[in-house]
Amino acid sequence: MKKSELYSLLWEACNKLRGGVEPARYKDYVLVLLFFKYVSDRYKGQKFAEFTISKGASFEDLIEAKGKSDVGERADKIIQKFLEDNQLIGSLPDVSFNNADELGSGKELVDKVSGLIGVFQNPAIDFKNNRASGDDIIGDAYEYFMMKFAQESGKSKGQFYTPSEVSRIIARLIGIADIKESPNKKWTLYDPAAGSGSLLIRAADEAPVNANGDSIVTIFGQESDRATAGLAKMNLILHQKGTGEIQRGNTLSSPKFIDEFGELKKFDFIVMNPPFSDKDWSDGIKTTEDEYKRFDGYGIPPEKNGDYAWFLHVLKSLDSNGKAGFVMPHGVLFRGNSEETIRQQILKKRYIKAIISLPANLFYGTGIPACIIILDKENTDTREDIFLIDASRGFKKDGNKNRLREQDIEKIVQTYTNRVEIKGYSKIVKYTDVLDENTNNGNLNVPRYIQKIDETLPQNIAAHLKGGIPETDIESLEKLWNIAPELKNIIFKCIDEVHKVYHLALASSEIESAIGEDINILAEKDNEIIKLFSAWKNSVKNILLGITQTTIPKDLIREISMSLLQKYEEAKLLDNYDVYDCLLNYWNAKLQDDVYTIKVAGYDVARELEYEYGQKKKKDENGKIVKDENGDAVMEDDTTKVKSFEGALIPKEIIESEFFADKLSHLNSLIEQSATIEGELDEMIEEESGEEGLLKEVLNDKGDGIPKANLNKRLKELDDKKSSPIVDALTSLVSLFADGNTAKMEKIISEMPELEIYELRNKNGKFGKAKLQSAVKVASQEAKVPELFIDEYNALIKYHTKLAEKEAIDKEIKTARAKLDDLIVAKYAVLTDEEIKYLLFEKKWMAKLNQDVSDEVEQVLNNLSSRVLLIARRYEHTLSEIEEKTSKSRAAVMSALERMGYKW
Repeated sequence: MKKSELYSLLWEACNKLRGGVEPARYKDYVLVLLFFKYVSDRYKGQKFAEFTISKGASFEDLIEAKGKSDVGERADKIIQKFLEDNQLIGSLPDVSFNNADELGSGKELVDKVSGLIGVFQNPAIDFKNNRASGDDIIGDAYEYFMMKFAQESGKSKGQFYTPSEVSRIIARLIGIADIKESPNKKWTLYDPAAGSGSLLIRAADEAPVNANGDSIVTIFGQESDRATAGLAKMNLILHQKGTGEIQRGNTLSSPKFIDEFGELKKFDFIVMNPPFSDKDWSDGIKTTEDEYKRFDGYGIPPEKNGDYAWFLHVLKSLDSNGKAGFVMPHGVLFRGNSEETIRQQILKKRYIKAIISLPANLFYGTGIPACIIILDKENTDTREDIFLIDASRGFKKDGNKNRLREQDIEKIVQTYTNRVEIKGYSKIVKYTDVLDENTNNGNLNVPRYIQKIDETLPQNIAAHLKGGIPETDIESLEKLWNIAPELKNIIFKCIDEVHKVYHLALASSEIESAIGEDINILAEKDNEIIKLFSAWKNSVKNILLGITQTTIPKDLIREISMSLLQKYEEAKLLDNYDVYDCLLNYWNAKLQDDVYTIKVAGYDVARELEYEYGQKKKKDENGKIVKDENGDAVMEDDTTKVKSFEGALIPKEIIESEFFADKLSHLNSLIEQSATIEGELDEMIEEESGEEGLLKEVLNDKGDGIPKANLNKRLKELDDKKSSPIVDALTSLVSLFADGNTAKMEKIISEMPELEIYELRNKNGKFGKAKLQSAVKVASQEAKVPELFIDEYNALIKYHTKLAEKEAIDKEIKTARAKLDDLIVAKYAVLTDEEIKYLLFEKKWMAKLNQDVSDEVEQVLNNLSSRVLLIARRYEHTLSEIEEKTSKSRAAVMSALERMGYKW
């Protein structure tokens, strides 16, 4: 199962079983089970393994307990034994699967606990055969669960998780990727407010690894909440960082990492996302006599706001060349009083290397805007400036929260790494300017130094009064004129050189085509959609077609995405970060699943198919239907009934279009014919479904369709109403034949010679029963319904005929689809290695990305066209013209009121 599908499946299943348990608490049950499942699968039966999985303490034992009346008690004993065997008592979240207060009692508890065990019993998450040390699927699944629980936990309950986007930024900004392995240096990484450990893990992931594939940094973390500290420990283990140390306790009042001299242990790197504006930070601390001298030389933070207490703890815990990246509310940048004093002292020592202002409403525990502060104690004596980034406007909405996009993350990292000054986004600010008592006096509020670019056009009063388009409005389209300078004179004409006033030189309806057909615009489109994309495509082809078991997917995407950013630096229409976002969005949605699949199973997996089967009731070895804990029948796949299939890597749409284009064209033609007839049928219903409609008698209850049974029934009713002298005579003959009255039959025939056209006699000259009945049938078909029903009958026949035509085509479609599917299935099995790589790279991955880039280009051009039209129309009518029109309208209304007799 692909990663994205796995996470979604697990979450949906667990969420359904939650009932009334709060997300902040329910996460502990779910994540403990996920952890236990992984460790049990991975280490059971192994000697000298990292974990001991003994008899009575495995996930299989939990499965055996499912459905039992004492399942909660059994689950507690199984997990307790596992914890004892592995010296983990007190290290993981404290949960009891026999807790009636949280999980209910009796059958409710049995069903809920058994259901949860069943979720993780899914074969898709069997880790018995998956022991690759670099496999991060389970770790990412754990992170996904924490994110989902944080989203649902509400204000002040989601602080156990730092959004992964923010964690990734901090991890890349602190410089941990640049360290080198050395026998004389043991690198350390610390998080004093570790939460569930996600920030620590992201930072450690950035560090280089040794020959064994292990990170060269040693991890330390402290977390005050007992359950959350347990989450962090599990998180480290699931990310193959189980040697990391997580201590419990209040970091500010009782730090656990102390050196041999009784002082705070010093670390090379620190990351942190502490509680914002902690009102209880000083509990347990004698602030004027802090044992660890964290406030000496700076001052004591406000009693009811602990932001700088955490800040100063980080400073004191940093090695002399240490580096830190942490999240703080914006207030620490500009608040006064004691915080101003502390900030000025920090600035004087020049520890702050950079500040990144983030969008509001990113974090799960609060909606206030925050910033990332980068500290660096190395080279402070030569540091002259602070690098500021205002990234507060780069985000997307995600439910009731904001989220950084992939392009926002990369833009921050690249801008910081290369110290690029971008107007309205980033700026290098001298320490002397920040500390100047007459200007800033230590105020670090980012908007003070970086003014946001206002892209809105100011209203021009003179233009509203006199008409015409101001030159300033036209110059706001600088991007357009830089690409196609002649276009400006094609669209606009100057009518007043002195005051720089313009009129439209084209009709409004011609502007879009003028832009779209401009030779320079077309050349730039070709450059960005074809040339630049092809150059990037060729540069990454060997990377994407050379995936092996040693490939690290996260390194792969970083390499090819950096290449894309560089290739599109010269683009004039697209921002290269918008193109980057196309790639990363596709990576998250599909490409990463493909890469992980190829890494595990090779490109050969492209020959495999994934089937969706019908369902049937599961039976045991005795033929009895298996039921779940609720007494409902357990369903399983019925492999004899294939509902659909899909390629494991290559969609069947690609196979059919590449190898069976003619048959696909024929099938699509049939589908189009069927759709056309269906449209005609719908139109007939719409026209004849009213009170006087000819089809009202056969409509369904909703009045929007005609069931075939209704149609046939009504037609039969009307057929039965058909009559004619011939039919009456033949019906009489049938009746007389039954009575044996042949004399009267002969008399009728002699009186109606037209009956002779019907073959009523056998070879011996006598009347035949079958002959008579057949004649009645034929004559009835030729008869007419009464005049009262003739229009309805004709409408029904027309509908029936069209429906029969559609059914015939649909049958042909089904046959053609089945034959094409057989050909596709056969083709999958014989795909060559060259075909697989060609189809994957050219027809799946690159085709999708190229289309996304093309769509982005079109969107930019549409926006530019809309901007031109907006500029053209905003001064289309002068104030005097509007007033005149208003005056005429007012006079007309007043005149009408007077004629109606109103006076004032």
